[in-house]
Amino acid sequence: MNGGNQELHRWNERFSADGYVFGTRPNEFLRAQRDLLAPGMRALCVADGEGRNSLWLATLGLQVTAFDFSPVALAKASKLAEANNVRVDHRIADVRDWDWDAEPYDVVVAIFVQFAPPAQRADMFAGMARALKPGGLLIIQGYRPEQLGYGTGGPKLVNNLYTEDLLRQDFASLQILHLAAHDEVVDEGPGHSGMSALIDLVARKK
Repeated sequence: MNGGNQELHRWNERFSADGYVFGTRPNEFLRAQRDLLAPGMRALCVADGEGRNSLWLATLGLQVTAFDFSPVALAKASKLAEANNVRVDHRIADVRDWDWDAEPYDVVVAIFVQFAPPAQRADMFAGMARALKPGGLLIIQGYRPEQLGYGTGGPKLVNNLYTEDLLRQDFASLQILHLAAHDEVVDEGPGHSGMSALIDLVARKK
């Protein structure tokens, strides 16, 4: 298998486990942005995995599109949405193939989307910014390089982790409303559990 297929196989195997790898509750930082969200907003969830964050947005009345490259994850995400009587437009896609310019969104959400090496990440970040409507919101949470010392989730490659300077530079075209680095205990299923080195971003398209 080539690198892309190996990665897909690895994630499909991981998502095949019983239960939800990252739990079914929404990410706490995303939930803290509740006051910025309103029913009818169009939201895009990037690499949304098993669907916990897209589900929560849909329960608030947002029109949600969520994509991931793992069909195993999306099957679980669809089951979760159905069990909660909400509709999410789930699509199978890799971030490298997603058409960022096809539709404008009020909100783009990327929670722990840190599988991309620097060049691919730069393309993804640029695409996420383009996908926003004027005035649209970008919501990101990720791990900082210090996370390698905690080992409680996330990638093992330091180049895949975020710093304040990186996010400030890559989203220089947006108005940064909130950017903060902090250490905090995370409890998001077996995949993210324990003290973690986090970084948060909320930015608005000018």
